[in-house]
Amino acid sequence: MPVAELLPLTDVTARCTPITVDALSADQAEVMARTLKALADPARLRLLSLVAAHDDAEACVCDLTEPLGLSQPTVSHHLKVLVDAGFLTRSKRATWAYYRLVPGSLDAVAGLLTSV
Repeated sequence: MPVAELLPLTDVTARCTPITVDALSADQAEVMARTLKALADPARLRLLSLVAAHDDAEACVCDLTEPLGLSQPTVSHHLKVLVDAGFLTRSKRATWAYYRLVPGSLDAVAGLLTSV
């Protein structure tokens, strides 16, 4: 039976309003910059698209290393950054970790940049 490993998620929608509505505070700008920095890497963007396009929008780390042409530790590092930023969730099954796109996480980033 798979055992899920629970990790804290970052809810980007709870901390920022769209930048076109009000001027950002220093704290909001810091949070937004960290969130966008997690996405500002070609390997991470590819990982998000690979996970989202995979069956049930969930992929094993073992399925993600070859398409990127990166080592498993490097892919795992990028996945951890995406989990910490709240874009992916992680569950452990036997020796493998499986990643799933957090519903609405990319919509939340889009909402940060547009007016309501």
